[in-house]
Amino acid sequence: MDTILVTGNAGFIGASLSKKLIHKGFRVIGVDNLNNYYSVSLKKDRLKKILKYTKNNKGEYRGFDFSIENIKKLEKLFTKYRPKVVVNLAAQAGVRYSLIDPHQYVQSNLVGFHNIMFLSKKYDVKNFIYASSSSVYGGNTNMPFNESQSVDHPVSFYAATKKCNEIMAHSYSHIYDLPTTGLRFFTVYGPWGRPDMAPMIFTKAILSGDEINVFNNGEMMRDFTYIDDVVDAIVGCIYKSAESSKGFDRNKPDPSISFAKHKIFNVGNGNPIKLMQFIELLELSIGKSAKKIFKPMQTGDVMATSANINNLNDWIGYEPKVNLVEGIEKFVRWYKKYFAV
Repeated sequence: MDTILVTGNAGFIGASLSKKLIHKGFRVIGVDNLNNYYSVSLKKDRLKKILKYTKNNKGEYRGFDFSIENIKKLEKLFTKYRPKVVVNLAAQAGVRYSLIDPHQYVQSNLVGFHNIMFLSKKYDVKNFIYASSSSVYGGNTNMPFNESQSVDHPVSFYAATKKCNEIMAHSYSHIYDLPTTGLRFFTVYGPWGRPDMAPMIFTKAILSGDEINVFNNGEMMRDFTYIDDVVDAIVGCIYKSAESSKGFDRNKPDPSISFAKHKIFNVGNGNPIKLMQFIELLELSIGKSAKKIFKPMQTGDVMATSANINNLNDWIGYEPKVNLVEGIEKFVRWYKKYFAV
């Protein structure tokens, strides 16, 4: 039974991925510090679901509560369990919070990230996968975003740390021959989602009759991607580690490929919609209208995101299966059941 280390496994994506890997028969070693950036009780409930899920499936699970900045505890895990694959999803999340406490992003997203990567090299990990973000595209307005485009103009500190992760990973791939794959996630939503994200914020407000803040008149566009599709993308990359690209031209370097064993992929739905349309679909699924307060665009936000997913399709055959209407309905059903509303 192969062992996979999943950091941030109490998080939205990490918990869903852990269940999928357990179902497939892997031994999952989970690490999460359960910080209070958002509801700790929600994170604990996700972990309970993983434990319950383990009893009915062929895989195994071991969970640990500490931060990836703690390299001594991390190394004990690497020494004991010797993971073949590492999926690093641990990070300080949130674009807007990075304006308030950037120091935390340095510690988790840079120091912690390097700890995981350093130990992956030291203990001969065969495949290192990490979470990047669509936010790295920053000030770019050339839609849809593709991996060949420049990501040198971030508009938030969070995005800057994710860009740094990509550069750090590439250097390790080149120097130490560590296969690394960065996944640029586009607005992930679905059951067990994050309370600081629009789907959860809007749904809570609509059901309780509270007002919702709609920035930039709801004109911003997002490429909402359902959680199951994101997990499928990660699993596909677990089965296929990064390779060097034979067609790389050092005279005309293409950011989407490399001479090193390093890959970057967009993970999106490929069908962006305006925020106002998303709200309308939520209203329809909930059966209640939102009380909208229109406000200017916030600092650190981008006007639109749209993913070109052709490269990931070519690499692992990735095709999103859940459309937005179906995904929202699944999310709202879960929300009502979980919060008993």
